[in-house]
Amino acid sequence: MLSASLLQPEIMEAAEAPIPSESESLWDQITKFTATMNAAYKRKPIPYWILLFLGIIAMVVAFPASSILSRVYYANGGQSKWIISWIAVAGWPLIAFILFPTYFITKTFPTPLGFKLFLSYIVLGFLSAADNLMYAYAYAYLPASTAALVASSSLVFSALFGYVLVNNRMNASIVNALFVITAGLTIIALDSSSDKYDNISNSQYVMGLVWDVLASALHGLIFALSELVFVKLGRRSFVVVLEQQIMVSLFAFLFTSIGVIVSGDFRRISSEATTFKGGKSAYYLVLIWGAVTFQLGVLGATAVIFLASTVLAGVLNAVRTPVTSIAAVILLHDPMSGFKILSLLITFWGFGSYIYGSSMDHKQS
Repeated sequence: MLSASLLQPEIMEAAEAPIPSESESLWDQITKFTATMNAAYKRKPIPYWILLFLGIIAMVVAFPASSILSRVYYANGGQSKWIISWIAVAGWPLIAFILFPTYFITKTFPTPLGFKLFLSYIVLGFLSAADNLMYAYAYAYLPASTAALVASSSLVFSALFGYVLVNNRMNASIVNALFVITAGLTIIALDSSSDKYDNISNSQYVMGLVWDVLASALHGLIFALSELVFVKLGRRSFVVVLEQQIMVSLFAFLFTSIGVIVSGDFRRISSEATTFKGGKSAYYLVLIWGAVTFQLGVLGATAVIFLASTVLAGVLNAVRTPVTSIAAVILLHDPMSGFKILSLLITFWGFGSYIYGSSMDHKQS
């Protein structure tokens, strides 16, 4: 539940090429940009670029892999929505393994856990648990490529809630992005008959779309509330983000664990593993790697935001949508109609407009 809109760290000034004048030739602009990037590279040590590269790979690969694994679970005999929402946060200890050494390396003390901060973690954890459950219903009824495209609407809700709750600014490019992404979502809804699985009824498909949109709206609200927590803290750092992610994931894990136990799905894991296509080992591997890949994606997003910029994180967040869709078509043989391709292109255009608007707004501020 980490996004590029969550924080506003310093952008690498060296990576920002100067605005070219009209008299400069294309070759002069390329030369100047190359020199700027070379200077930026030399200013940073090799470990910095290694960590940034790993963060980029984690965002572009781990998040789509997590989405694909959720669909693999349902396509091969899995039935429980609670289990999928549970494994999304079951890997929270992985972040703790990163955070605790960071305290010693950076010589930083843990953030004091006051009552209001503790309560905010509980609320965000509950909302995250509900959000994961909604997405589980979406992936149960929709192809992974469709679910990923619809989930991109979370950017729309994130911008709207950020504007209302945190007073984030909106310019013409961002507003254009919101309308464009909404148009892409509308195309998906109108083309529902082309990519519905045979074992999914029309009502289930519609409910999948509804749950996906509701989950995206809640996701956007979580983004805005998370940013509001950081504003109230008055302290933004890599350590603080990891602390927040651990606490929110922990409470989400506790709430989801209650749901898994009360629903009886936890007791049915062994029987579900027996009937799973590919056998028990394949079943448990899907669950384990689903938990690991999601947390790796979160860590990658955190690293990119703080090592580079929110703009780069936004670019990668946009890239992962077509990556998920293409991977679903290749690996899961998802249907890819002309309308879905059009929706994908429109959504990508909307992401580009949002990234450009955010970049311009940051430079002006």
